[in-house]
Amino acid sequence: MLISGGGRTLKNLIELIAEDQLPVEIALVIASSDKAGGLAHAAAAGIPHSVVQRPDYASDELFGAAVFSRCRTAGVDLVVMAGWLKLTPVPDDFIGRVVNIHPSLLPAFGGQGMYGDRVHKAVLARGCKVTGLTVHYVDNEYDAGPIIWQMPVPVFDDDTSHTLADRVFEAEKEAYPHVLRLLQAGRVKLAEGRVRIGRGHRAAGSEMPAE
Repeated sequence: MLISGGGRTLKNLIELIAEDQLPVEIALVIASSDKAGGLAHAAAAGIPHSVVQRPDYASDELFGAAVFSRCRTAGVDLVVMAGWLKLTPVPDDFIGRVVNIHPSLLPAFGGQGMYGDRVHKAVLARGCKVTGLTVHYVDNEYDAGPIIWQMPVPVFDDDTSHTLADRVFEAEKEAYPHVLRLLQAGRVKLAEGRVRIGRGHRAAGSEMPAE
């Protein structure tokens, strides 16, 4: 898992795994800052973790190479971005193996600089009646990869960006694990830039290491 902040999504997944509700293994947590609060969740769960900071590298490509080098060493099948805020070019061997969750119904309110509270403020400023979340594959553009799953969330007249963020996150706590279960079961098929959810299955007891 790749994190940049407090690690709420990481904590949620750790708890679901501990309760046998999510058949994956988190092999490694990488943070983009040594101040990321989510590192404490990884440490408490005994999950290996490391820090890769963008200012330490001369280009996005070198930064991405450092991140995915650790992914290869850990032997992961899937890279899960959870509040990861850095553009990280995906190498060829990880195309279709990196997912992200965004707090809006993409392509609305996505792109560079659109994250966290900024998204929810933009939704309210536009007067939207419905927002939501999107789980998508990651390519080399912000929030532009093929969409795997979306979930709508209502916007109320008295919402603030904080109340709306809380409601969207509650939906995220259900949606991201659901998508990871679909991926683990082999039901997500990516072809020609489009995603199809099939009825495939994997052998009982198999696990997908997630990073």
